[in-house]
Amino acid sequence: MLRLFRTDSLRVADVAHFDIAHDGCVLRVALKRAPTARRMTLRVRAATRDVVLTLPRRASLAAARAFVERHVAWIGARLKRLPQPVPFAPGETTPLRGLDHRIVHRPGMRGTVWTETGVDGAALICVAGEAAHVARRLADFYRREARRDLEAAVARHAATIAVRARSLTLRDTTSRWGSCTASGALNFSWRLVMAPPYVLDYLAAHEVAHLVHLDHSPRFWALTRRLSPDTDRAEAWLKAHGANLHRYGPQDAAESPAPDAFDIDRAVA
Repeated sequence: MLRLFRTDSLRVADVAHFDIAHDGCVLRVALKRAPTARRMTLRVRAATRDVVLTLPRRASLAAARAFVERHVAWIGARLKRLPQPVPFAPGETTPLRGLDHRIVHRPGMRGTVWTETGVDGAALICVAGEAAHVARRLADFYRREARRDLEAAVARHAATIAVRARSLTLRDTTSRWGSCTASGALNFSWRLVMAPPYVLDYLAAHEVAHLVHLDHSPRFWALTRRLSPDTDRAEAWLKAHGANLHRYGPQDAAESPAPDAFDIDRAVA
């Protein structure tokens, strides 16, 4: 049976999102209830290219919609300023270990994906096989390279302080670059392989340090900086450029770490 509700009686807990029309398109606004929030706040997230409205627990859906309608022009302007996504497609340029590479399709070649230097000195990522498989093969390539780099970095840092990670999992999270569970399972974003190597190495050191200190205490940061002298430099790079990594390739659904994970929260605006 279909039931109709008055929007002025609905609260945020009743719905996860609502849509609103603006400038010929429909904008989806995700709703987040925060018990400690005293006012409504809007956020446009670059990584997921969406809008989040945080509200006090008792706010109604009608009040939420009215708030968004008053600020819809601001939302539209922010969304238009976001950099456009870059697909894994021939002719596009995508970063690998901090260096831009041009994607080249080599249908007549054997193999899958490899890197080389072009005659003009440009860094290339070459993809063999049919055109329909280019995007998938590149995504697989990035995940393989990320796993190889992260496993090596984690093993090196873990050996330095005589600890061992239970497992290493790659995800495509949009709000965190890495996490460590209480049981010692490490999770990382595969997109870290796009960043300069010192950034990936820092994230590996950060999560390995959590195997000893499952917090962000002074002792934790002292250990992280001992493992990674580039900690401050890497943090600055992530703050300035991290959100940009989500422009490239597949726009996977956000994957969350295990509930007991202690993570590096890097929500991008």
